Amino acid sequence: MNVKISGGVIRKRQKVVIYGPEGVGKSTLAAHFPKPLFIDTEGSTGNLDVKRFEDKPTSWTMLINYIEYVKQNPQICETLVIDTMDWAERLCIEDVLSTHGKKGIEDFGYGNGYVYVAEAVGRFLNLLQELIDKDICHVVLNCHSQLKKFEQPDEAGAYDRYELKLGKKTGSQTAPLVKEWADMILFCNYETYSVAADKEGRKFKAQGGQRVMYTTHHPCWDAKNRADLPPKLPLDYSQIAHVIEHSAAVNTEAITPPPVIKAQTALPEPAKQPAPVQNPSSTNAAINELKDLSDLSDFEEIGGEPDIPPDIPKALQDLMRANNVSEKDIRFAVANKGYFPEQMPVAKYPPDFINGVLIGAWDQVYAIIQENIKIPF
Repeated sequence: MNVKISGGVIRKRQKVVIYGPEGVGKSTLAAHFPKPLFIDTEGSTGNLDVKRFEDKPTSWTMLINYIEYVKQNPQICETLVIDTMDWAERLCIEDVLSTHGKKGIEDFGYGNGYVYVAEAVGRFLNLLQELIDKDICHVVLNCHSQLKKFEQPDEAGAYDRYELKLGKKTGSQTAPLVKEWADMILFCNYETYSVAADKEGRKFKAQGGQRVMYTTHHPCWDAKNRADLPPKLPLDYSQIAHVIEHSAAVNTEAITPPPVIKAQTALPEPAKQPAPVQNPSSTNAAINELKDLSDLSDFEEIGGEPDIPPDIPKALQDLMRANNVSEKDIRFAVANKGYFPEQMPVAKYPPDFINGVLIGAWDQVYAIIQENIKIPF
């Protein structure tokens, strides 16, 4: 049994959750992380000068493909930002519903719908964990907050507390999974306090409004960190920069210097050969052969913008455009599997088939399309 035991602090990339009310500055804070790349699920980063995937993900499959792209191209960023996670959860729910042919998450019965969503989100977090384990980048999940009534079992009465806006129903398991996965949870809010507005102290008004972030747990909000940060900090990246920028793993492997290429001595110039005498008949034959090769009617065009009719659902359009797939490719693949005739437009397919098969199982559909592509060489 080969068992390895190590000790000491292990430096690694950070998994950060930033949540708070809308407009408090979550995206701005994430934009100051090292070399960020945004996956803008809600389309709210247009006013920020940041790198982002140009097309907003319109399906859960498209979101997963973006993360796979980052994993295959590790030099593209130092921080991957999902903005926001609660909008990403909507894509997950839509994917679960279309896969199982349901109209609502409660249609499953006995809370099974929330179990399916939790399993999908768990796989999503595992995929993000791979970016951490391979030392590719930090991961930041932005999320909105919501107020919920909370009642402690050992205390009388209830009070309001801020929570992640994930899974509004009590049966949802998304929020606990995200909180357990994160290394750091930052709750961002406006710091306000009330002052008496009259001499009797019966009326009060709110003052303050400074933006702050909380780093430790409180009865009124969820937060945590593993770097011994103060409980409250100004909403500024410089307050946590030392944690983020010093957490990346250090590559201690020796760097092999490039081989030294010795200068070659000049080679003698070859003797000049007489120019070949061209035979007119052979030249004409070569020209005719080239003309025959110019006829590519039997081949499909590769590259350029694929032919995508506008009446195809946008989520499927985005997947087709990202993978350079035309409607003709999909019709051929679908007909090849015996689902619908090849002449039937994709927009006429049943919605359940489009959402559950073409979008929900896009990887398998794309693999079939790849097998049918004819390359002209």
